Parts: sequence; structure tokens; C-alpha cells
Amino acid sequence: MADEATRRMAAIAAVLSLIETGDDASQRGRQRGEAWSQDHRRMNMGRSSLMHYRSNRSPWR
Repeated sequence: MADEATRRMAAIAAVLSLIETGDDASQRGRQRGEAWSQDHRRMNMGRSSLMHYRSNRSPWR
């Protein structure tokens, strides 16, 4: 009986440690990614490069 309880607690601890790491595989597609990948996506869509986008100043008011 104690062996089963120990295994159950170990399994719960393992699941909780995986959840708390923050590296959720289901959310990877929502993250922007690295700068070079953002730049390539922008250029493929016909938009300006990421460097140009980041260096633009705010419009005149």
C-alpha cells in the first residue's frame, strides 16, 4: 500500500513539474519566434524588413 502511495505521489509531482516549466508545446505556434524568422515572414508577405519596421519613427501628429 505504501509503495502505491509513493508511486502516486511521484507521478503527481512529475506532472506538476512538467506543467510549471512554462514550455507548453501547444503555445509554440503563438510565439513570434526569433528575429530572423519574423523578418523572413514579413518579407514573404511583402512588408518591410523587421529592421526597417523597428527603426521607423512614429508618424507626425
